Amino acid sequence: MRFDRLKEAENVEQGVGARLLRKEDDRYLRGRGQYVADIKLPGTREVAFLRSPLAHARIGDIDIPEDFANRVFTARDLKGVTPIRAVSALPGFKPSDQPPLAEGKVRQVGEPIAMCLGDTRAEAEDVAAAVMVDFEELPAVHDMLQARRPGAALVHEEWGDNVFLETFVDDDIDAAAAKAAVKVTREYRTARQCMAPIEGRAVLAYWDSRMEVLTVYTSTQMPHIVRTGLSECLGLSEENIRVIPPDVGGGFGYKGILLAEEVCLCWLAMQTGHPVRWIEDRREHLTASANCREHHYRITAYADSNGKLLALDAEATVDSGAYSAYPFSACLEAAQVASILPGPYDFEAYRCRTYSVATNKCPILPFRGVARTGVCFAMELTLDAIARELGIEPAEVRLANLVKPGQMPFDNITKKHFDSGDYPEALRRAVAAVDIPAWRKRQAEGEKDGRLIGIGMSIFCEQGAHGTSVYAGWGIPMVPGHEQAGVRMTPDGGLEIRVGVHSHGQSMETTLAQVAHEVLGIDTARIKIVHGDTGLTPYSTGTWGSRSMVMAGGGVATACEQLGDRIKAIAAHLLQAKPEDLRIAGGQVFSGDSSIALNDIARLWYRKPQDLPPDVDTSGLEVTAGYKPKRDSGTFSYAAHAAVIALDPELGDTEILDYVIVEDGGVLVNPMVVDGQVHGGTVQGIGTALYEEMPFDESGQPLASTLADYILPGAAEMPDIRIEHMETPSPYTRFGVKGIGESGAIGPPAAIANAINDALRPLGAEVTDTPMTPRRVLEAIAKAKGTEGEGGQA
Repeated sequence: MRFDRLKEAENVEQGVGARLLRKEDDRYLRGRGQYVADIKLPGTREVAFLRSPLAHARIGDIDIPEDFANRVFTARDLKGVTPIRAVSALPGFKPSDQPPLAEGKVRQVGEPIAMCLGDTRAEAEDVAAAVMVDFEELPAVHDMLQARRPGAALVHEEWGDNVFLETFVDDDIDAAAAKAAVKVTREYRTARQCMAPIEGRAVLAYWDSRMEVLTVYTSTQMPHIVRTGLSECLGLSEENIRVIPPDVGGGFGYKGILLAEEVCLCWLAMQTGHPVRWIEDRREHLTASANCREHHYRITAYADSNGKLLALDAEATVDSGAYSAYPFSACLEAAQVASILPGPYDFEAYRCRTYSVATNKCPILPFRGVARTGVCFAMELTLDAIARELGIEPAEVRLANLVKPGQMPFDNITKKHFDSGDYPEALRRAVAAVDIPAWRKRQAEGEKDGRLIGIGMSIFCEQGAHGTSVYAGWGIPMVPGHEQAGVRMTPDGGLEIRVGVHSHGQSMETTLAQVAHEVLGIDTARIKIVHGDTGLTPYSTGTWGSRSMVMAGGGVATACEQLGDRIKAIAAHLLQAKPEDLRIAGGQVFSGDSSIALNDIARLWYRKPQDLPPDVDTSGLEVTAGYKPKRDSGTFSYAAHAAVIALDPELGDTEILDYVIVEDGGVLVNPMVVDGQVHGGTVQGIGTALYEEMPFDESGQPLASTLADYILPGAAEMPDIRIEHMETPSPYTRFGVKGIGESGAIGPPAAIANAINDALRPLGAEVTDTPMTPRRVLEAIAKAKGTEGEGGQA
């Protein structure tokens, strides 16, 4: 079977731009993937955590049954273990200490209090159920806006308030605002969500006393960062820690944070001398570890009579939860909001103030799209409000404001450096593909079933592959630099590639092999990608921020080029030619009509060194090289989304009738993979728009603790998504590639909300919060009916 796959690979395009089938799928589709839950080591015992049932309380006595004394561990047992601490260098940031096991008090439902051992998970849970804790319940703060008010309960008493960080862009907007023909003000809320990967977090740790190495199998997308965090908390040198992520069943940012459970299990493995394992269950994922995307915006926009935006005045609040998540910190979302709210629009005056707020909820983290989904929602709904006020098509308002291709590269009002692109063309293509005139005609005629047709759109930019200067400016401790890759030719002519990034669905075993093939011409079936394992791969900040193909792909290309130079030096000796006159293609080195196979060169190096030229590079056929784009400002992908919906005004139900995406991710290494990324992200974006919400009551209790309460979209809810590609190369990256992994998740909430509001326009109703559930739609209709004749919202 392997021979057949090799022959098949020889007969298809395999380099950059090829729609190559994924190498990973052979094992995934046959059930041969290996996840943490599949790894079984001799003597492994299972761990369950006793978690707080209260959002805010002081911890009194912890009563452990005598029979379980050596199977239950609390904060007092974790001698020498320091709290998780994710700080920011931004002025005014207030740090929080997150103890691996709660000490003194709990600050969220689900916070771990005791770690319990059993031979099975069920037994460990029985042990946890036998432990009794005395609590003194404290007032909880569950709403980020209330948390900012005087007299609110304090999550961290030593602060004196509940604000991790306040940031601002404080430009003078008065002169620009004075010229405006129209002014609109809106408030928006985006719901708190869960990330919901197929595989939850999972940890298996053991201590090798002979090698003095702590080995940690963990479902993470940032293994090297996790190793650093474990080193800081455990007081153990990093060379004594090896983090190995096996297959990872989805990440979305959730697999990027250091967990208290990881710290706890590593400590326990070192104490007990046997492997210990914890597999997160779905209730723990929903209620205990982390959430995302809870934002509030108050925006005033000023525009001229043609819809040209003159000034924007905004205030944004982000609910950061009880603790600052390692390594991104509690301030990343809000700090990004201030810098990316203007999006791809060119206007002259901007003012924005943001607040990262602590509440008695689990920490917030950067979810796919990070802050962009929220700012796209706020900005795009505001532009549609301007269009309605002026009585013009929303597309025309956008075309009046988008940065033009002739301005590229472009520095926008917050100094974001756009590398390339044609935003107006993407919008025009989306408008044409969805055929707005035809839908407007149908909208005017009305539906026989009484439903209302709505057309909505959104356009945004996705800054990916963020550089050193960007993250240093945001003040977080994890700043990406050069990305290294190691390549080694095997004695039989195959290629091994080692990269520190780790795949959790990005198809890197395929796409990085395509990059190597582009340079060296080796069949992708003969290329092996080793990724993530800190014991084998170069240091990397990991897979996040749509950076892997730009950074690791550039590293692989650079290393393969250097390996190619060594190969040419040997081939030149054998072919009696100059190295600069040789070319590598199709697994051969050519000099005119003469050639030699790469596997013959590999065999010569490893097995017949006596035949090598005397001045051969003794470093051999193994290279580690680093890469950084020509400019440090990141790449800017973008997309225009257009949605057509039918809304039932009696039931509040929304059906998506058509959905079009025109995206530009630069040069696409594998368009099929990109389609998969965009489709998957769009599904998540539709979930944000219509279904997903983690609500809390006034005592800080999460109200969606099962998947019967937390609604995820399924196949039946998905429209037939149509994707059209534009490919504007980045001038700063290898092959002209850009990051594309988050794009699909950013645009849907805004496009669908605008479509819903377009449908509700005749009723004078407007929806401004996600998710746009039937209840919220019906409430908006009822509110409009109660205020008819009073002019609506200004």
